[in-house]
Amino acid sequence: MREPDNRSLSLVIPLYQERENVAPLLARVHEGLRGYAHPWELILVDDGSQDGTEQALFEQAAQYGAHVRVIAFRRNVGQTAAMQAGFDATRGGLIATLDGDLQNDPAEIPRLIDELLARDLDLLQGWRRERQDAWLLRKIPSRIANGLIAWVTGVHLHDYGCSLKVYRAEVIKEIRLFGEMHRFIPVWVARVTAPERIGETEVGHRARARGQSKYGLSRTFRVLLDLLVAFFFLRFDARPGHFFGAVGLAFGLVGGFMMSWLAWVKFGLGENIGDRPLFFVTILLLVASIQFLTTGVLAEIMTRTLFASGERTHHCIRRQTDPVAAGWKVAKDRVDDGA
Repeated sequence: MREPDNRSLSLVIPLYQERENVAPLLARVHEGLRGYAHPWELILVDDGSQDGTEQALFEQAAQYGAHVRVIAFRRNVGQTAAMQAGFDATRGGLIATLDGDLQNDPAEIPRLIDELLARDLDLLQGWRRERQDAWLLRKIPSRIANGLIAWVTGVHLHDYGCSLKVYRAEVIKEIRLFGEMHRFIPVWVARVTAPERIGETEVGHRARARGQSKYGLSRTFRVLLDLLVAFFFLRFDARPGHFFGAVGLAFGLVGGFMMSWLAWVKFGLGENIGDRPLFFVTILLLVASIQFLTTGVLAEIMTRTLFASGERTHHCIRRQTDPVAAGWKVAKDRVDDGA
């Protein structure tokens, strides 16, 4: 079989409780990529749905051919794990992602690919400027989250939450996603490439026609917690001892200065310090300093152990289409001796 060229595309779509959208989604993907002049494959990841999404995916995959691959989890573990499983299964030189709710148009993917290559980017992020969602439950939480992410991380984009993205495979595969970090993919990409190679472009957006949204106001509060983790890994990923050590040294310096002053009061002036609140604050600062310093050392040991050990995923696949039998979809007007 002929090796795919460097514009071969792997489209990854995570789904959860989207049975009604499966058939129209695959139809729209094939319609949108009908004229794409390079090999492409579609990887659908079911995140432990209980509404029949998994069965619908396998039925549709059998109808369309070997270029459609399905991965089904044993249980629901979240969109981040679904996207990581999809990334792990890709074979293309370019990777695109899309939600399974049909609010973004797959027909825009070829345009995004052309723009990614023309601007020489590693990631092109979609921007839903005219977003068709409810203000209270979707738009307001999204704007708050986007503003917080940009302010804390320094990676300035208008719409982190848009799943319509195109990546260079060699860049996105340098990243491992855990927890609920799919919201921060541009931030993680900025760890392995220059921020100038991350761009955005306006994309269309439709109101959801089938199924129910999986997001709400609670997402904003989860973003706050995820931001702390993102900030830590962005600044201190390979050197956590610097973070904990800096805090420990600051506490130690302040506590040491205060203890020196109290020692002068005790032994130089002969005054009692045992009942002074400052004495207890000083002890607290010194103990905290020791704890932060030792935590930094332990974090450094754990980091080195992690880098030296093999990787493992946090999802469990129940069944999937045969990866060995996977094929490529190629436009009909293109000679293809391997599809």
